Amino acid sequence: MMEMDQGRFEALVGEALDTIPDELAERMDNVALFVEDIGDDPHLLGLYTGVPLTERDGYGVYAVMPDRITIYRLPILGLCATDHEVVAQVRTTVIHEVAHHFGIDDDRLAELGWD
Repeated sequence: MMEMDQGRFEALVGEALDTIPDELAERMDNVALFVEDIGDDPHLLGLYTGVPLTERDGYGVYAVMPDRITIYRLPILGLCATDHEVVAQVRTTVIHEVAHHFGIDDDRLAELGWD
């Protein structure tokens, strides 16, 4: 298992968010991102919880608690042997979960190579 402290890992998550094109980032609405060590499923790398933008009444009008994207540090580190692998896996996981916020399902993500 790769070792990496919480601060460095959170910085990688922030860097991954920065790679999202501006035109998409500007459309992210009412979503909060968190980093946790592990979720209920120890194999889960990330989790989107909420209502995708494409399913909201009025598309983007939303008056409840924010959607939540959680990135799980320990399962990602458990898959990786190098810093480079962690960077790549964090980016893939962040993009995967952000895609769910935009209403893209796992099948479409697999077609696009982001599974």
